[in-house]
Amino acid sequence: MELRHIKLENLKPANVNVRHGKQAPDISDILPSIKKRGILQPLLVRPNDKGYEVVAGRRRYYAAKALQNDGVKIEPIPCAIMAKGDDATALEASLLENVARLPMDPIQQYDAFARLIKQGESIGSIAETFAITELAVKRSLALAGLLPAIKALYGMGDIDAETLRILTLASKVQQKEWLALVNDKCTHAPTGFQLKRWLFGGENIKTSQALFDLSEFKGVIVTDLFGDDDYFANPEEFWKLQMQVIEKRVQAYKDDGWAGVEVFEQGYCFSGWEYEKTVKKDGGRVYITINQRGDVTFHEGYITLKEARSRKAKANGNGETNTDKLQKPEITKAMQTYLELHRHALVRVELLSHPKVAIRLAVAHMIAGSSLWQIRPEPQRVPKPEIKASVLASTSHQAFEKERTAILDMLGFNKDRTDLVRCNGDSYPAAKLFARLLTLSEAQVMRIITFAMTESLEAGSCLIEALGIHLGIDATGKWQTDDVFLDLLKDKQTINAVLADIATKKIAQANAATTGKVQKGIIRDIIKGENGRKKHSGWLPKYMRFPFKGHTEAPIETISIGASWLRVKAEFKGNATRKST
Repeated sequence: MELRHIKLENLKPANVNVRHGKQAPDISDILPSIKKRGILQPLLVRPNDKGYEVVAGRRRYYAAKALQNDGVKIEPIPCAIMAKGDDATALEASLLENVARLPMDPIQQYDAFARLIKQGESIGSIAETFAITELAVKRSLALAGLLPAIKALYGMGDIDAETLRILTLASKVQQKEWLALVNDKCTHAPTGFQLKRWLFGGENIKTSQALFDLSEFKGVIVTDLFGDDDYFANPEEFWKLQMQVIEKRVQAYKDDGWAGVEVFEQGYCFSGWEYEKTVKKDGGRVYITINQRGDVTFHEGYITLKEARSRKAKANGNGETNTDKLQKPEITKAMQTYLELHRHALVRVELLSHPKVAIRLAVAHMIAGSSLWQIRPEPQRVPKPEIKASVLASTSHQAFEKERTAILDMLGFNKDRTDLVRCNGDSYPAAKLFARLLTLSEAQVMRIITFAMTESLEAGSCLIEALGIHLGIDATGKWQTDDVFLDLLKDKQTINAVLADIATKKIAQANAATTGKVQKGIIRDIIKGENGRKKHSGWLPKYMRFPFKGHTEAPIETISIGASWLRVKAEFKGNATRKST
């Protein structure tokens, strides 16, 4: 791979980048560093017809573009040049960088993995490349079976990743039923664990699921109170008749000339990414899936992905000539569940006797997550860039980032990782981190868990107030009044009350008739000791003291800062570690 410095105008983002899109990425965290030091880490690029396209390093590219637009001279950028046209390798490179930097959501990860599969990569090679389990790759690819409307709900933030993954186990019929609940304002669509129970309840089989004529059913059919749905009171009789129809359909498919018909064990989830569409005349098969609620789906015209590749290789004269045989797993789904639950019981009862191991396991879950742990870092969303700049410049934030660097080094993580806590729903990263934590001392583990807790502490919550009071936090010397704070003071009565607090009531009354701009100018002069005003550098507005107070009698709109604290205040009586200031 050749290393070369390339002019910015000769670069453009590649569409194989897993985060490729019309919207420019957030570059606020790396912009100051690049402005000061330039781009130190080479971009991974490959030639195209008009220059080079950026495979990995999209955010660095956009940061350079932003600085150039602001009039900053950008020197030629260090780039590692890869071979032209190798989409699979380029996509892997983009994925590797992004997996190490920012967590991709499940849809982005599915899109990227699906493109690699299309390029000819195997499940095993993808898992090995990105240091995750094959099961994690398969779970990601299972999103192929979701209806577009469900993917859209996730994209809009209306459902979480756990619900999205559970829905991959649902048939198309179940997915449509669930969407109907979402769209019905009078009902509640189940999510998370409740969704699992809704999908796999087992006994509540609707008559609409029957493939047979209802007149053949000799048992009782129960109608709900509203008469909207009918259910079979005798599931055993239902399954007897249902399987008879399925057996007839299997024989009909065979008589019709299909290459093969496979009826999967009840509960098996048909993963579309593992198969390729093939018409009947080219050897297409029919796969039949049956879920616990009685729903039967006939997947017509498929062959396995392995067989499809074998055929292509044979056509090219460089592959196997034998088509793959359908192989059933060594154990059934039911046996797998049996073994998993018994092994789980053995491990957790033993873990009760090892609290030091458990605390390390808890830290691994906090940071890396699993399907049962959904901890996220505080996003610190802001309505204005000036607020973000003010927070980033504060001494408290800088001290926090310094500790982040130390923690990342302690854990052997990439120093450019923006979040320590990064839940991805897969236990493999947690297990890998758990192994690392077992090598660290008690003090190191406590330092790591403390940082993870602070990073995932919700801003604006009553927990902030409770901790501030309990720890007796004094912001003097740790927070400074800046222009952003003064600019955000809008109400003239409030500005006058702040002036009275930092100066005197006499000065505030004397300037009550002046504009808010004039009064804020006086406050600024007092803080800086300018224009003949005595400096008051240690002043804190009541907003930055614990407990929180306002400067006037007017209500505070942000309920979580004031009112929610009052609901739990009595619980902390006498618990302060030192007197609050």
